[in-house]
Amino acid sequence: MKQRILRFSKHFAYSFLILLLTIISFGLFIGAEAHYGDNPLMVDLDREGPYVFFKNDTVLNVNYIRGNKKDGFYSESENHRLDTPINASYFFPLDSSSVNFSINTDFTPPKTIYNDNNTIMAISDIESSYKTFRDFLMNNRVIDINLNWTFGKGHLVLVGDFVDRGNSTTQVLWFIYKLEQEAQKHGGFVHYIIGNHEIKNMQGRYNAASKKYYGISGILEKRPHELYGSNSFLGRWMSTKNTIELINGNLFAHGGVHPELIDSIITLDKINQIVRRNYYKIYVPKPIKNIDDLLLSNRKGIAWYRGYFKDDLSQNQIDSVVSKFNAKSIIMGHTIQSSVNRQYNGKVIGIDVRHPRDYRESWPTSESEGLLIDGDKYYRVFDDGEKEEI
Repeated sequence: MKQRILRFSKHFAYSFLILLLTIISFGLFIGAEAHYGDNPLMVDLDREGPYVFFKNDTVLNVNYIRGNKKDGFYSESENHRLDTPINASYFFPLDSSSVNFSINTDFTPPKTIYNDNNTIMAISDIESSYKTFRDFLMNNRVIDINLNWTFGKGHLVLVGDFVDRGNSTTQVLWFIYKLEQEAQKHGGFVHYIIGNHEIKNMQGRYNAASKKYYGISGILEKRPHELYGSNSFLGRWMSTKNTIELINGNLFAHGGVHPELIDSIITLDKINQIVRRNYYKIYVPKPIKNIDDLLLSNRKGIAWYRGYFKDDLSQNQIDSVVSKFNAKSIIMGHTIQSSVNRQYNGKVIGIDVRHPRDYRESWPTSESEGLLIDGDKYYRVFDDGEKEEI
């Protein structure tokens, strides 16, 4: 009897081990991870901000969070005229760093097409990981240790989903805003391509946001959807951005261009105009009857489509999409890759990798990657500044 029990126990243990290894292997294959060791600073709200809202046509209301969980929180608020620059700063609790910048309301939609042959650095899906984003740019000489722009007339292309899932959304957005101003002074460009999570935030869909921001909206006596709503400074700024751009012959979009768009008579400018005017309209699934429906769909739309990596597309379909817009390649985030890579004879480049989180450890560990385009050469670049041609 004891031998039977022992044999059964061994058989059960072996079976369980095999099942566990199978589950782990499958999880690694699909990009799953386990996180642990959350840093308590992730919910430190003191000095959080600024949260800026249009009070009326002439005044901005600027707010910083103050206090702590024990003594309570409150909003420190000031009003400023729109016609003068506003000195502001954001604070990053993890290393107690503070960054100064200037706020002004002079922002308009960027161009759609750029052609100057200058170097391009692209990265996507940072998902609120400020430290990861900042350090990647430092190590790859886009900025210096003081966060000053050092990329000259180069193009920094941010291919969507820089918000949600993390605790540094505010820091990431103001950092991008600051970089945009810095780059312009040096003849360079920061291209913030809107992804599906930016659209979700503008539409008030906060299912992927950190709970931290529910607390912040309460302290500000706002509802969560107001943080990036049409009356917020960051919301209005984001709403001017494009969902697709052609930069030195390379087409950038967070999700991609669905092949059904090939036969339509539409320009990249028109695509951006259609999607921009719908940023704040609540999305409801409906039959796709026209170009607008296709561009805005959460399955086939520019910010949502995953077909380049999930569907069995032909080389001819890819060639048709690329040639329609006079591009050499199409570069996308949104669909996670094991590494930055080129597919379909080099015409499709996926750059969404699993980046480290600011306030948590995870297993397996992850390292950031991006894409460097220098002339006709494409490089996979790493978070330590190294690169390899792909």
